[in-house]
Amino acid sequence: MIRAMAPAIESEKVMFEIYRELSFNRRYRVVYFTELDEHNRDGEINDAMRGEHIFDGFLRNYVKEEAKRGVAALLERLNSGETLGRAEIERELKPFLA
Repeated sequence: MIRAMAPAIESEKVMFEIYRELSFNRRYRVVYFTELDEHNRDGEINDAMRGEHIFDGFLRNYVKEEAKRGVAALLERLNSGETLGRAEIERELKPFLA
């Protein structure tokens, strides 16, 4: 008897962190930890660990693409010089947070 394998279950949450680089340009960036693979895992994690922590959390997977657009919009605002505190970032991302 041949048994069909169950499909892999996609994670229900995407773990992420928004951080600010400590280098000269001090850009704000995001890393989606649960989406890293073996080729980029170490470098991305090291970059985030060296940076200034701004915000982290979990995004609900079923709104992941919309959430990423929201994070990208926040990064654009931050990198344009706008000051956003933790509470403001959380308020903007609230519909997507797990």
